[in-house]
Amino acid sequence: MKLTYSTSFARLALFVLVSVILLVAAGRYVASTNNPVACAGWPLCIPKGVTGLVEIFHQFSAVFTSILMLVLLFEAWRIHRDHHIILPLTTVTVTLFFAQAYTGALLTLRGFPQPLHILHIITATTLWISLAGLVVAAGLFSRTPGAEFPPFHLGQRLKDFFILVKPIIVALLLVTTYAGLVMGGRQFPSAALTFWTLLGGALAAGGASALNQYIDRNLDQFMQRTASRPLAAGRLTPAEGLSFGLAACITGVYIHAGFVNFLAATLSLAGIFYYVILYSVYLKKATVQNIVIGGGAGAIPPMVGWAAATGSLNAAAWMLFAIVFFWTPPHFWALAIVRAKDYARAGVPMLPVVRGEKETRWQIFIYTIGLVALTLVMPLFSMTGTFYFVSAVLLGLGLIYAAWRVYRVEGNKVAWQMYRYSSMYLAFIFLALMIDAVL
Repeated sequence: MKLTYSTSFARLALFVLVSVILLVAAGRYVASTNNPVACAGWPLCIPKGVTGLVEIFHQFSAVFTSILMLVLLFEAWRIHRDHHIILPLTTVTVTLFFAQAYTGALLTLRGFPQPLHILHIITATTLWISLAGLVVAAGLFSRTPGAEFPPFHLGQRLKDFFILVKPIIVALLLVTTYAGLVMGGRQFPSAALTFWTLLGGALAAGGASALNQYIDRNLDQFMQRTASRPLAAGRLTPAEGLSFGLAACITGVYIHAGFVNFLAATLSLAGIFYYVILYSVYLKKATVQNIVIGGGAGAIPPMVGWAAATGSLNAAAWMLFAIVFFWTPPHFWALAIVRAKDYARAGVPMLPVVRGEKETRWQIFIYTIGLVALTLVMPLFSMTGTFYFVSAVLLGLGLIYAAWRVYRVEGNKVAWQMYRYSSMYLAFIFLALMIDAVL
């Protein structure tokens, strides 16, 4: 195997590398001269001296390189849809290129704050590594157009990418994120803060969900509930799922870093790592405690919202984390009872598969009691008011009753009802927290 740039895509990748080098060199030269009037104005100006000429070259080079990056991305998704190296590398490289431009613009507008400056350096370093890797991969693996892919149906592909983000789960996570926003600020946040926090959260959570489906694509084929997912069913290639997930996660974190704050961005990144690496790669098939430990991933979004509103975390923010953390096991164990055969066939050591249905039903009841008791701690320490207290008691009694029925009544019907009710319970308990915060 040797490097050869005989294909159009490989040559395009090499050309992009040269273009980026020239762009950076021109930018460094202009920055080193510290002469803002050498070429004042954009996109047209009257350049003064060599510095002015280099500056106008830098400006047009930025536009030209951006267009090249988009062409490279389009070609990768057209020619290398199924390539597990070239497609993800191209997608990440292009995403990082625009992230670098985005952080550079923010630096100029905000007067070079230290955290943003560090992020700019990290982004640049990662971009160079990714771009160099792409050029090498293109030289080693790139092929000429003409690979056989299924017929292109735009509507179906958009639907499949939408399924890839697990929209129902993301919607529930955004409810908890917004609740953290409202509780942290003790008021309804501004439209701008709400938009950027939820957009970044949706991209981060949706991207993590896509990466989860990429990791589980073979396992999902053995489960009736997941066999029709886009990657498991083969409607999207694994490379497409991986590329989409990486791009969404990167974009979500950078939106939080640029338009919210760095604590929110760091928590988003931690949530992605927790769900994708700790849970999906390791815990899910390693231990019967997979859901118990893995519940921390879904518990981070309300902390992101709190951090977005306040720039810090306190005991109340950690209580929001704890509520979701303790809610996760009984919620998913109820589903696991219904889908026990699926999990057994896929080799996932869920509680009903390893310790039996009777033990699972008892654990659901015990965890539910603990969860409801936990929700009542916040009013006990004056973190919330009367409205939340009454709501938590009523909702909690309903959840305990559902869990009691799961423990006492055999069969999948009551377990499925518990699964459905617990979803609504989480949404309504956080709605009660929001209302209470602004009363």
